[in-house]
Amino acid sequence: MQSILRQALKLALASALIAAPAFSAPQSQDPPPPSQDPAKTQPPAAQPQQTQQTQQQQKDTASQPVQQQETVNPKNSKEDVEAIGNRNVGKGVNLFSLEREIGLGKQLAQEVERSSKLIDDPVVTEYVNRVGQNLVRNSDARVPFTIKVIDSDEVNAFALPGGFFYVNSGLILRAQEEAELAGVMAHEISHVCARHGTKNATKGELMQLATIPLMILGPAGWAGYGIYQGLNLAIPITFLKFSRDAEREADFLGLQYMYKTGYDPNAYVTFFERIQADEKRRPGTIPKVFSTHPPTPDRIEAAQREIARILPAKQEYIVTTSEFDSVKARLRNIMFSRKASDNAPGKPTLRTKTEQSKKQPNGNDPNSSDDDRPTLKRRPDSQP
Repeated sequence: MQSILRQALKLALASALIAAPAFSAPQSQDPPPPSQDPAKTQPPAAQPQQTQQTQQQQKDTASQPVQQQETVNPKNSKEDVEAIGNRNVGKGVNLFSLEREIGLGKQLAQEVERSSKLIDDPVVTEYVNRVGQNLVRNSDARVPFTIKVIDSDEVNAFALPGGFFYVNSGLILRAQEEAELAGVMAHEISHVCARHGTKNATKGELMQLATIPLMILGPAGWAGYGIYQGLNLAIPITFLKFSRDAEREADFLGLQYMYKTGYDPNAYVTFFERIQADEKRRPGTIPKVFSTHPPTPDRIEAAQREIARILPAKQEYIVTTSEFDSVKARLRNIMFSRKASDNAPGKPTLRTKTEQSKKQPNGNDPNSSDDDRPTLKRRPDSQP
């Protein structure tokens, strides 16, 4: 028994040592901003005008495509778009084999399809699958992808471990060009290529192993077991929620994949700029997927820098196609028909309490004509 305890303690300590670098917060490598010279400070009266000019310049810059170089000098294979497919971008501490990752994704996909309604129109599904598979062929993917369309108005797309990929119909309808749709899909494909989901799950399992001493030797006793169970329940959430570093890496790889496929990488930036502008005009319009990792200005600026730095200029790009417009129109008709069918007369509907109170007369109103409401009457032989 003592030998078993010693082996478990050694495993927990080794796991804690492995997990320590993974949990350390990345430190910024940017140099500190230079101190401002008071002599060069603008007077207060000139600052509002300067701010307006700066905002206008930023707006004009955002509307212009990023200027790309004719030739680039990648620092490593991760920056070399010509090396895509021959590099291991998913390296790192990971307790999941590719086979186990595919099995896990299959289980999660069954849960998704059990609780969601899929678009079964062959024209729409074939088109979305073809766009996605084309991106996969020009990526670092090491697993096959299964791509389906979910019937949902929410602007969203997500890829589960193992290559099970879902695109919401709301995203297709919100995109104005095929390149915008391809950019979001390339971003989600990048999460699978970099194995972000199972890497997060690995961190969770290492944290569980680190709690073994609490259960065996520590004074916490059952409290240590409670921590273990709590971590175990929290692990499934990590498959779709990623850190800022993981999101930046998915932006970085996604731009390369859509560029390699032939799409204009600037479309990825313009789509997220439009989403961000919508949120400023009408707060709350950003869907849940973007509320957990919103298209912040620093992510947009980083994407623009990477386009200019590592993606050599091409003579022409794919921006959109007539097929995208026809599929989008077909999908819009499908969604409209579905909503019309759901609101057809004779179908059961749900009314809020407010709607019911407006339609039902007040019981204290003597002029009420609602015969279905219960009323109180005094018996003739009752005494006052």
